[in-house]
Formats: sequence, structure tokens, C-alpha cells
Amino acid sequence: MPQTRKLHPDDPDKTRLSGNAKVTREDWLNVALDVLVSDGVDQVKVLALGDRLGVSRSSFYWYFQSRQDLLDALLTHWEETNTAALVSLAETPAETVTEAVCNIFRSVVNPALFDIAFDFAVRDWARRSGAARRALDRSEATRLDALTAMFARYGFAPLEALTRARTLYYMQIGYNDADLREPIEERLKLVPMYLYVFTGQEPQAGEVEDFAAYARQIDKGERE
Repeated sequence: MPQTRKLHPDDPDKTRLSGNAKVTREDWLNVALDVLVSDGVDQVKVLALGDRLGVSRSSFYWYFQSRQDLLDALLTHWEETNTAALVSLAETPAETVTEAVCNIFRSVVNPALFDIAFDFAVRDWARRSGAARRALDRSEATRLDALTAMFARYGFAPLEALTRARTLYYMQIGYNDADLREPIEERLKLVPMYLYVFTGQEPQAGEVEDFAAYARQIDKGERE
């Protein structure tokens, strides 16, 4: 489920503009991210963002040199959040490969770790922008390298590790794109078989139970 985005609250430690423009650089980035996800990159316009923030356009240029500077900052933010989170989960120590894949599953169910809507907004953007395409290619390579290394740690030969990494990653991208909106319990019923398909190994009962408890907690929080 896509993350609900809200403007960052005022932080007295952040640099402020004088006068009535009481917004931060993070406020501009956050509202730009919201527009990118909801309406696409073409609608990320300085004047419209300023209207949403209730400030003049001059406030924008306190933090950014140009609209392109803002767009570059969005791509950097995407790499430092979504891509960094997936890599970190792939590198998290685990006793078994099935437990390691459960760690990857945590990004799927937790938008605070991996913002699926943001990911797809960047993918759509990359169809029309060379800079976004380069960022996407760079992140895809980084993510797949991390997943391949994850499988390799559990004794899979290089080609098999790469193939399993690609299968896990691209299946998840397609799964998210399908937007099935299935109940969490229906999804959890399939987790043991997904783990077997992705790894060729039967998961430990405790691994599935731990992930299921985590997923239920996230789902409950999103519904409340």
C-alpha cells in the first residue's frame, strides 16, 4: 500500500528564510515527491509547488538553483531511500537463505522501508528522461548486485546466484505492478511456497512465523 506523505513539520534546527516563508528544503522535496507520485514528473513545477506550500517562488531558490536541481535531488533521495533500503536488507545477516529472502520480503510489506509508489514514479519518469534512466539503471545494477551477493553467501554458484536474484527481484517488481490488493492472510499463505521457489529450500517454521508477525503488524498499522 502506498505511503501517505505529509509535509515535514517545522524543525527549529533547520535554516529558515526570513519573513513569512517558513518552509525547509525538506518541505520542498516532500511536496515535490507527493506530486511526482500522484501526477508525474511533468507536474513537478516550482510555481505549483509553491502554491501548495503557501510560499512565493523566491523561497524555492533559497534551496535550489533550478527545477532541474530539484529533480536531481528527488533522484538522489530515491537512491538513498529505496535502493539503500533494499541493499541493506540484502546484506542483513541471516542463518539461512530463506531467512535472507524473508528480509527482502520485509521491504515489500513496509512502505517506510521501500516506497513502491515512489519506485514506479521514477520508472515512469525514466521513460522520458535520460537522467532518470541513468539513475534507474544504476540502482537496478546496485540492487541486483546486492541480491546476487546474498545468494552467493549461501553457496549458490555465480550464474545460479544471479538467476535467482533476477527471479526474486523482477518477480517482486511485477507483483507490485499488478497491485493485487489481496488480504494479508491470503498473501501470507503463499510465503512458504514463494521461499521454496526462490531458493529451492524449505523454510524453517520460525522464519515464516517471524515474517508473518512482522507483516501483520505493518498491515494493522496501515489500516488504523
